[in-house]
Amino acid sequence: MLSGTAQPTLKPNEALAVKVRVLGCSGAIAKDCRTTSFLIDGEVLVDAGTGVGDLTLDEMRGIDHVLLSHSHLDHVAALPLMVDAIAAQRKAPLKVHALAGTIQALRAHIFNNVIWPDFSRIPTPEAPFITFHEIHVGQTLQLSDKYVEVLPAVHTVPAAGFAITAGSGCWVFTGDTERNQAFWDRVNQLNVAMLVIETAFSNREKDLARRSLHLSPTVLANELDCIARGKNYPIYITHTKPAETELIMAEIQRFDQTQPFGPNVTHDIRRMRAGQEFEI
Repeated sequence: MLSGTAQPTLKPNEALAVKVRVLGCSGAIAKDCRTTSFLIDGEVLVDAGTGVGDLTLDEMRGIDHVLLSHSHLDHVAALPLMVDAIAAQRKAPLKVHALAGTIQALRAHIFNNVIWPDFSRIPTPEAPFITFHEIHVGQTLQLSDKYVEVLPAVHTVPAAGFAITAGSGCWVFTGDTERNQAFWDRVNQLNVAMLVIETAFSNREKDLARRSLHLSPTVLANELDCIARGKNYPIYITHTKPAETELIMAEIQRFDQTQPFGPNVTHDIRRMRAGQEFEI
């Protein structure tokens, strides 16, 4: 369970598994590379990158909530297209949960009747196809039988990560981020079952990673040393650039097999791939 925010408490025998389907986990597009999107229990979409395009219409109609980590195109590109595909077949608006800055960006630059229709006022302002719901870091949402805590992220635009649980372990997603001690301070208090963390650039692009507020393998090594002693869980690498994925994973493997930078000698680090499914 998440803690620190007032919320209903699940009894141990009420703990449910969360099913996570990886729709996309690349930092850009190419053949078999889709940008960030995860489907949780068939009803919650975490980010709306190009991986959403692999869903059937029935699967899209089953989504009631969209959680957006931030406003960058690789994380929101499929949202307007998905709404267009299924909105008229839904009985209730699609609920989009995002930071205030993300909502402002969506209204100004996408749902602005220039790039795309303003579905927050269509077909009528009283009964739109989508509704925006502002969230803030530290908040815990209850979406159906799941709890979602909004975690801090450090990026070039307002950004967040998420911890999602149905009463047992947490699926934790960093979102796009650079060094972020506040994130680890909170995550070390959670019962983490899986961590999904970005590493967008290889070490040869470490300066670009720093300027764009992304991680490179060297910085990832330092970040993983923030994991509290005794905490062990699988760590999945996401948001790699398709042209550098193999290099990034090789650099991560090298640092993780050498002498430790901190309390953990070796981490359980794995490559994330579109199409994977997990039960947390």
